[in-house]
Amino acid sequence: MRRILGILLVVALVGAACSRRETLVQHGNRAKILHRAIEYDPAELDPHVVSGGAEIKVVSALFDPLVQLDPDTLQPAPALADRWTISPDGITYTFHLRDEAKWSNGEPITATDCIAAWKRAMTPSLAADYASLFELIRGAQAFTKDPAIDFSTVGLAASDAQTLVVTLARPAPYFLQVLHLMAFRPVQVSSMARHGDPYRRGGRWTRPENIVTSGPFTLKEWTPNRRIIVEKSPRYWDASRVRLQAIHFHPVDSEDTEEREFRAGQLHVTEHVPLSKIASYRRDHPTLLRTDPYLDTYFFRFNIRRAPLADWRVRRALSLAIDRATLTQKLLAGGQQPAATLVPPNLPGYTPLNRPIFDLVEARRLLADAGYPGGRGLPPLEILHNSAASRRLICEAIQEMWRRELGIDVKLSNQEPKVMFAARRAGDYQIILSDWIGDYFDPTTFLDLWRAGSHNNHTGWSDSAYDGALDGAAEISEPSARAAALQKAETLLLDASPIAPLYYNTHVYLVQPSVKGWRPNALDQIDYKQVWLD
Repeated sequence: MRRILGILLVVALVGAACSRRETLVQHGNRAKILHRAIEYDPAELDPHVVSGGAEIKVVSALFDPLVQLDPDTLQPAPALADRWTISPDGITYTFHLRDEAKWSNGEPITATDCIAAWKRAMTPSLAADYASLFELIRGAQAFTKDPAIDFSTVGLAASDAQTLVVTLARPAPYFLQVLHLMAFRPVQVSSMARHGDPYRRGGRWTRPENIVTSGPFTLKEWTPNRRIIVEKSPRYWDASRVRLQAIHFHPVDSEDTEEREFRAGQLHVTEHVPLSKIASYRRDHPTLLRTDPYLDTYFFRFNIRRAPLADWRVRRALSLAIDRATLTQKLLAGGQQPAATLVPPNLPGYTPLNRPIFDLVEARRLLADAGYPGGRGLPPLEILHNSAASRRLICEAIQEMWRRELGIDVKLSNQEPKVMFAARRAGDYQIILSDWIGDYFDPTTFLDLWRAGSHNNHTGWSDSAYDGALDGAAEISEPSARAAALQKAETLLLDASPIAPLYYNTHVYLVQPSVKGWRPNALDQIDYKQVWLD
């Protein structure tokens, strides 16, 4: 008996040791738990106020849109709404919600819920970054400026519990596309009101014990700076197609750490690959490396409220002195392309402007005309970037270009992403490295950012002629004439140079072989319902 007990003890110890050696990926493959890295720890999980990539990756698992985008064709496809009709004049959209669509608390999702949610997103006290997009709806522009206006004047109505009628201010062929955005995703305002003012940021309704969701997953855990866990929702209308039992989101602010954790079997999917490792993965482990198309432009924002960046000649000189070809070909090496314009190529019906991309002679002339020949007399400038190593390398390269070619002293400063976002919103910077991922396939997803009053502008720049060109384009239905009006607007933007486009990005990252059904698109959207682990 003693010998048998000894053998059992040895077996138990060996089993425990083997269990301890099991990686998160191995356990995840068995338990159907996906381990995904995100770039930083989210500051918010409120779909109406998030705009950063890390937040969106989590929120998209928690809240369903009325209309989603097919991952292959990127055409509008049913989600909470199983069908819709559009009036012949392109003004009235009638959405029929699924009878089986329910909130995670078991209550039905109704057209009235959708209206209450969109009213919340439009209310100025929430200061939603995407509030201006609701101005596509009749009467919404007035309400977003003055919530005292009778909301019944806004083009939203519930003809019955499951039928939402939306009346636009003017035809917008991309309206169905914008409905997949976080800001348009319904939330249950009645339940969030129990945990604070639903019309202000920062309520406790997004805590795991309080949140009511509509998507394929519910929020199980949110431990800041450690992990976010979402679990499969049994009440989700399409639960039978959801093959993952959970997703663990891991905030990792170091690309080197992220890559090491991937190699150690702690992550199924990374967000980035260190620049120094791309070539070796491409050579030695090509099946692990993903390089996906991406509707994403990297650029500098210039804070024009701060001298000397108030002078357009200084801003334009800085832009023209950036050698974007060297940046993309020798530093990034992930298929990125130099950007002379903000709007990336390959958007339907829009031809990018033919703009000078690198002109040192003109850059030096503009700087001299501004009173700083050879950079003399120009006070030191500061570039703010997030703490990722690749961002630092990009900024160091441009810092050296400006020092060598323009004689300018440039300092670098880095912050954690959510701290940097707060600084950008407050205008507490001189130059800041930014990017914008298109929300839909139309140039306005990039150009509307710079309207006066846009909550995503953050440069201090505005131009009534620019806004007028965009307003004019909105009234034009003929494609070539509309494109010409949008090109006029982009020309005004690039001439004034509150921004300096840098490059059109690609998404370079790592994925374990056990991840199946991973179908990304140019908007960096993943439908988690189609993902499984083998």
